[in-house]
Amino acid sequence: MYLKKVDGPRAVTLGDGSVMTIADLPPIRTRRWVASRKAAVVRGVVHGLISKDDALERYSLSEDEFIEWVRAVSTHGESALKATMIQKYRQL
Repeated sequence: MYLKKVDGPRAVTLGDGSVMTIADLPPIRTRRWVASRKAAVVRGVVHGLISKDDALERYSLSEDEFIEWVRAVSTHGESALKATMIQKYRQL
């Protein structure tokens, strides 16, 4: 079996002991951003699986949009990434 050469780690261990790999990240052509996909990108960047710059380029995200995802997760948890929850958390 041959492994494709990639920059950075192939897998990282998350705080809960689970392992996250590049395959756990959303597809490159993702256009519909549900909370679980946003959370996967944030976890990947925070734990060093992918760099922030790579994530921004890979998913065509603006830096402000990504920073907002990180802020929402760190302040209110992953449920804050749901589009229906935005109004609730913006009022705080």
